[in-house]
Amino acid sequence: MKNYLRRRGATDAVVNATIEKLRGFNFINDETFARNWALSRAQSQGYGPGKIEQELKTKGVIDAVIRAVVKEIFDQEDEENRARKILKKKFSSDNFHEPRVMRRAVAFLQRRGYSSKVIFTLLRCPIDDNC
Repeated sequence: MKNYLRRRGATDAVVNATIEKLRGFNFINDETFARNWALSRAQSQGYGPGKIEQELKTKGVIDAVIRAVVKEIFDQEDEENRARKILKKKFSSDNFHEPRVMRRAVAFLQRRGYSSKVIFTLLRCPIDDNC
């Protein structure tokens, strides 16, 4: 918000007064924003914790809030289930024993922000099985 106001030509005094007024109305709350952003991106886009952390950092959210929100939204099992779901949707009929398909699936999950541990767990066995 500060950067936006400064780009619009507001002075520091106006920026600070505006920020305080918005905080007073509870319109500016990094934790609420981060939680809503993360939930939205995880549910609608299928993004994993890595991608969401990266996006929140670019939005200017502090690291402690990011870690707390991501931990709240993703636990290990939930991350695996989300990754399995988007993998089934994207690669529904592909054979993961073929190296080309395996590379594509790994790259897809990495771009979505899933951890290497989750990717390895999902791709070490057929996707329809719960290994």
